[in-house]
Amino acid sequence: MAGKREKPEDIVLKLRQVEVLQGQGLSVGDAARQVGIKQQGYYRWRRQYGGMSRD
Repeated sequence: MAGKREKPEDIVLKLRQVEVLQGQGLSVGDAARQVGIKQQGYYRWRRQYGGMSRD
């Protein structure tokens, strides 16, 4: 069974949420887990969508 596919707008929003949580002192793994993604997925998305804005 395949996982659900995230929209690019949602991905950018989650990346920003992880950055905010990191600013509050959480590690990358903990912040990604709190947003609901895996650490590896965070790095993959950051590489793909890191320069995009939510628009």
